[in-house]
Formats: sequence, C-alpha cells, structure tokens
Amino acid sequence: MSSMTITLHPGEAFPEMTLADLQGTQRSLHQPLGECDWQMLVVYRGRHCPLCTRFLNELSEYRSRLQAIGIDLLAVSGDSDAQLRDHMERLQVNFPLLYGLTVAQMQRLGLFISHPRSEQETDHPFAEPGLFIINQQGNLQVVDLSNNPFVRPNLESLVSGLEWIRSNDYPIRGTYQ
Repeated sequence: MSSMTITLHPGEAFPEMTLADLQGTQRSLHQPLGECDWQMLVVYRGRHCPLCTRFLNELSEYRSRLQAIGIDLLAVSGDSDAQLRDHMERLQVNFPLLYGLTVAQMQRLGLFISHPRSEQETDHPFAEPGLFIINQQGNLQVVDLSNNPFVRPNLESLVSGLEWIRSNDYPIRGTYQ
C-alpha cells in the first residue's frame, strides 16, 4: 500500500485553516488569541479515545504556564459537533476545542490517519495524535506526530522545554534538509 504523505517541516509556515467551536465561532488554527504570540495546536483522535480524554484533561493543568510564556492553547479533532458535545461530558478542559477536521486537512498537516475498527468506535477516519507549536511568525517551532494513541509527549517535559525555548531564544531545530 503506497500513499503520498505531506510532511510539514520545522521552520515552515503553518497552513491556514479555520474550524468552528461549539458556539459556532470560526477560529484559525494557527493564530493565538489575547496576549499570546505563539500557538499550541493539539490534534486528538476524538471522543472514542479514552487516552485523548485523559491527555486533554491533564493538558488543562498546564494552560496557565503556557499562557505565562505567551503560548495560546487549542485542540481539534475530526469529530462532529454532536460527537464533541457528547465528549464534553467527560472533559474538564479550560481551552477551546474545535471540531470537523477533514481528512484533506489531516493530510495537509501530515498527520497519520486511521480507519475506525468498528462503527462503535466512530463513524469516520480520524487523525492520530499530533502537536504543533507555531511561533509569532506563523512558522512551525515544534512538531510531534504519532501513529497511535500510546505515544504522546510528557507534558511536564514539553512545557518545561517550551519555557526554556521562550526564555533563551532557542532556534527551531530539525531544519537540516
């Protein structure tokens, strides 16, 4: 089986994409709000994934530290409005969640995509976990992709590293081509 995968490289401009939250507000995936000048975009599998629920809830504990270093936080999945509303019953998040990421958008972001194992899991192909840190120029500063739900960054290490990056003007790594 062969497929063409787009790879977003560190230092490249993050593609412009807009999705809606549960209030119907359209939000750009790469533009931070408020006082923040960087964006952390977390792509999660969807409501069917208990590991995603746990990760998102744990991530909420780091929002204030991220905001203190100028990083806005946003999460997105390919779930529908109804699926996200149902998922909210198990989430205790303090950051915006967007829905409706399409397969074409998943491919544009270079995400790994899976088919559901059954209709009970979900009713659409879904993105495996991804995390993007977009700097003030709109370029990728940090990229983390996984092809399964079991491999995700350690949040304390990630946030501590971002604090160090922001306070030391650390360059974008992984740009050799």
